[in-house]
Amino acid sequence: MLFITDTGPSILRDSGCLHHTPIFSHFPFSFFKFILFTVTVILCSSSMAGIWTLAALLLLSLSISTAAKQTYIVHMKHNTKPDSFPTHHDWYTASLQSLASTPDSLLYTYTNAFDGFAASLSDEEVELLKQSQSVVGVYEDTLYSLHTTRTPAFLGLNTDLGPLDGRHALDINQASNDVIVGVLDTGIWPESKSFSDSGMPEIPTRWKGECESGPDFSPKLCNKKLIGARYFSKGYNMASSGRGYLKKPKEIESPRDRDGHGTHTASTAAGSQVANASLLGYASGTARGMATHARVASYKVCWTSGCFGSDILAGMDRAIADGVDVLSLSLGGGSAPYYRDTIAIGAFTAMERGIFVSCSAGNSGPSIASLANVAPWIMTVGAGTLDRDFPAYAVMGNKKRFAGVSLYSGVGMGGKPVGLVYNKGGNSTSNLCMPGSLEPKLVRGKVVICDRGINPRVEKGAVVRDAGGVGMILANTAESGEELVADSHLLPAVAVGRKIGDVIREYVKSDPNPTAVLSFEGTVLNVRPSPVVAAFSSRGPNLVTREILKPDLIGPGVNILAAWSETIGPTGLETDTRKTEFNIMSGTSMSCPHISGVAALLKAAHPTWSPSAMKSALMTTAYVIDNTNSSLQDAAGSAPSSPWVSWVWSCRPAQSPLAGPRLRHLNR
Repeated sequence: MLFITDTGPSILRDSGCLHHTPIFSHFPFSFFKFILFTVTVILCSSSMAGIWTLAALLLLSLSISTAAKQTYIVHMKHNTKPDSFPTHHDWYTASLQSLASTPDSLLYTYTNAFDGFAASLSDEEVELLKQSQSVVGVYEDTLYSLHTTRTPAFLGLNTDLGPLDGRHALDINQASNDVIVGVLDTGIWPESKSFSDSGMPEIPTRWKGECESGPDFSPKLCNKKLIGARYFSKGYNMASSGRGYLKKPKEIESPRDRDGHGTHTASTAAGSQVANASLLGYASGTARGMATHARVASYKVCWTSGCFGSDILAGMDRAIADGVDVLSLSLGGGSAPYYRDTIAIGAFTAMERGIFVSCSAGNSGPSIASLANVAPWIMTVGAGTLDRDFPAYAVMGNKKRFAGVSLYSGVGMGGKPVGLVYNKGGNSTSNLCMPGSLEPKLVRGKVVICDRGINPRVEKGAVVRDAGGVGMILANTAESGEELVADSHLLPAVAVGRKIGDVIREYVKSDPNPTAVLSFEGTVLNVRPSPVVAAFSSRGPNLVTREILKPDLIGPGVNILAAWSETIGPTGLETDTRKTEFNIMSGTSMSCPHISGVAALLKAAHPTWSPSAMKSALMTTAYVIDNTNSSLQDAAGSAPSSPWVSWVWSCRPAQSPLAGPRLRHLNR
């Protein structure tokens, strides 16, 4: 316990009324010390002057406590905690109370990812905290965003394991049942068959996590596969306070995934095998994650409006304590100094504890210097294509037939051409098919050409349908190049590359009566060339540490089939009432969990390897050529990719000589 013996006037020491007040010597004399001093004056004197002073200070305290507040993350020095406080949590709580903050101002206490706390603070309180010698830094909470099956075979991770050296080979997938993959995302849909625990042994005794209860989520939904499910919403709730637009009616505070993104990424990394999986008939086959026998722990840190840094750090803090082996984060923001980057801070401690951290590079390509998650200790994953496609065709009235892609599964257009229009609306955004941009009388009963970009691709189709259009050709511009991303549109729609898009747009302008008809051809395999770097995959250079090239490698991230939340349609639109067990999505959000799952296999094969050794093995054994034996191409420009696009290569784990004979055997 410390005493006010050096801040008040001598009258206190002479009066014998000195208080035993719990303040902190590392804070300078400031307004809250002055309040304590004045309270002492009141108790030691009945003068009106003292009463008026107290009244004035109470008003000052009230003005600070009621000032506009927001969430800050406070980094503290671990070893400066006064001995009078049993725990760091007690210390942080007392610190906030000394700032006239209410008890509920403290949102999180961090003890594993780093030392500190998240709290709701006013500007004045932030400035007071910064004066403390125990405070390393105070950082405003940051909003991050999500970076929104054939892939095991494409990566060489087949399950048909034959004899090796006269004995049956060790099934690395089976060995991965002792590996725990923590997924920080939008939660989990536990009823999915991808999280079946059939045949799995007991949960590792070292596991310290749990399944939390909440609306529409019972801990009983967890099993030997899904061994943990938590949610973190205090940062989100604080940001939403007084701003109802952040909240959505269907959003619930529990581990349950009502978005689909978290279920998709978790099943990609470590989903169980599910026969006869498909999205409305597309990509049919057996769905499986990279490490089918690894355990899954879900940490819901993302909500409708995004993912707040305070919640992310809380999720990482808990995951480290729970005992995960791999952390997978398909989310991120821009490039910030590492000491201000929530994910970088948490990932550094995870790496020190032997936890491999894989993060998505972002979907802001092909712009340069658009990367997220660039810390050297993070595996930064870009996105590439698979050798699987979903062909669709647009046939013009002049008999020219153009190839594209689509996941449309409804009633087709038949063989009769209809009118084809472009840029038919009352404003400058009608070429993009933005909401409200199309003139119904000009597009009704016609196929509409929509330029890709700005608003979501599936939203464009909904805009066309709502305006009375019967089909859509989604045409790339220069930014997306020849990259083709298939979507499960609500109306017949075909996505085409930039070159074809330019030809079709010119046809509409030059023909007095342009027409088109669309057709759909299902799923094809062995597409060449592949992989191709996705145009949307974020690019270098690394703005924080230019000497370190990023991304580290690319993984499959285009048209990926994985498990889905059954509360939302495959497009994610509110008007999409279709329900599916699986969905096909694209983004570095999809490539990241592929690498996370491969890391789980490496951990199973080599339990003593450090995260750096695992990262090195993946990077130095990935490949630099596609399935035509040519250099990897960049979809944005139809040219070889540069070091800033995929400075290393596409992941090929089964080819790794460092992985040992057991893992290499998976490719036979």
